Amino acid sequence: MEKYKNYLYENIKKQLSSWLELDETKTVTTKEVYRFLHSIKGTGGTLQLCGLMLITENLLAKLDEDSDEVWQQEKLKNLLFDLIEHTYEYEHFAEMEIKEKPARDSQAPLIQIIDDDISMLILLKDILEEKGWMVITNADPIKATKQYFEMQPDCLILDIQLPTKDGYQVLQDIHLHNEKYFIPKIMISIQNDKHSRIKAYKMGADDFISKPIDIEEFIVKIERHIQRKRIFDQSVLIDELTQVYNRRFLEDAMPRYFQDFKRSGHLFSISIIDLDHFKKVNDSYGHAMGDVVLMEFAQFIKNNIRSSDLICRYGGEEFVIIFPRTTNAEAKNKLWELIKVFSAKRFTYENQYFSVSFSAGVYTVNDRSITPKEAFEGADSSLYEAKRSGRGRVESIQKTSFKKKCLNVSVIDDDIIIRTILTKTLQSMDFPHYDLNIAVYEDGCSFLNSNRSKENSSHFLILDGIMPTMDGIEVLKEVKNGKNADCFTVLMLTGRKSSEDIATALKMGADDYVTKPFNIVDLQARMERLLKKMM
Repeated sequence: MEKYKNYLYENIKKQLSSWLELDETKTVTTKEVYRFLHSIKGTGGTLQLCGLMLITENLLAKLDEDSDEVWQQEKLKNLLFDLIEHTYEYEHFAEMEIKEKPARDSQAPLIQIIDDDISMLILLKDILEEKGWMVITNADPIKATKQYFEMQPDCLILDIQLPTKDGYQVLQDIHLHNEKYFIPKIMISIQNDKHSRIKAYKMGADDFISKPIDIEEFIVKIERHIQRKRIFDQSVLIDELTQVYNRRFLEDAMPRYFQDFKRSGHLFSISIIDLDHFKKVNDSYGHAMGDVVLMEFAQFIKNNIRSSDLICRYGGEEFVIIFPRTTNAEAKNKLWELIKVFSAKRFTYENQYFSVSFSAGVYTVNDRSITPKEAFEGADSSLYEAKRSGRGRVESIQKTSFKKKCLNVSVIDDDIIIRTILTKTLQSMDFPHYDLNIAVYEDGCSFLNSNRSKENSSHFLILDGIMPTMDGIEVLKEVKNGKNADCFTVLMLTGRKSSEDIATALKMGADDYVTKPFNIVDLQARMERLLKKMM
């Protein structure tokens, strides 16, 4: 029976692949599609494949066998996507059953592992992701430190023995530059002597786990540290670094402003403000200097607004100000004044002087039907308009529309089924200020020969590790050695046992990897996190 089931799915995949590779000028008739699905339903029923039967029944219900309608590639792909996805999952069922990952969203706890033992990186990544957490890995301590500051993980796992800079030095850098944040830090090492443990704790480690690792104990400890982090975040209302209110306080306070407005009719304005080109400050002067700028900026705003106004740090270099009983024009005038004064301030770093400006978006709540979500999105959209208009300015698009930015996304994979699944998943994503410009390629050469690969703009690249003619590692090398290398964020798709490829990809600058066969929901969450990082 199993032989016939596999034979059926091979035929399904063969037919789907032939349709998905159709030239855009060619079409498939409804009768052809109907007969194909009807045949699958009958055979699936005979072989007791209930899931396949259900999918084909649903698809058949959408078709009229006697219709003269014809189907082009894109339209047919959308119709048959559930069957395409099902076929992929069936083909890789045995592998997925061995390592089934629970679905998780892009807000799942983020764990960073730094270890030059690639086999350990892969093992711990797999184990932790089975728990529903997201994991980023790096073998290079210098790149890993930069990644830590950019991603702000919920937990750090760090080996002592690392190339160029040992784990103690990495921990010291992070602790000195990031001491105001509570992020659990766990040292792992084959050196389990008392001196090593005490030194780790003195450097700022919260825990020490010896190698070889007892996985059961390891998981329990990570769970406890993640729980401590969650409890801490929920209980503290003041941002550790800037000493203004944090996002949790804002979320608790926001409904009260709306209730007061509905009761009294006193309008209020919401502003989202964001430091301009803040990444350049971190890159040029270091994250410690970046923290100084954030602290001084927050205190500057706090000291120059009314006592009745509320400032909160929303995240990163983004802050929110609520101006009670303030019109749109009044809020904008105040923000223009703040921008002018703050932009004139000079910061000093090793006898170098620099200044920083900020942009602001304003939305005024003057209608009882407006929800907090709508008001916040209005302020956020206004901020993006300010940035598009040149930065260092205030905008309010309360009564106007705005044009979304475009972000290039390219998929390179020689498997038409994988390309289709990835494309459909990307098309389902929605970002408030960006449209994804998606293109697919069946090999690396066609991508590298395209004008798209040479564009000097942000580019998210999803790259299969193993392809004929030119494999993914070669494509990655070309991209990272190109003039526009900094434009690319790369997600590698690799085979489960390709540890050498994974190691090479990480060393060459890949930002993340996913092993095939992948869980589609898990892959989407990982893509969302990387895309949001680029925006």
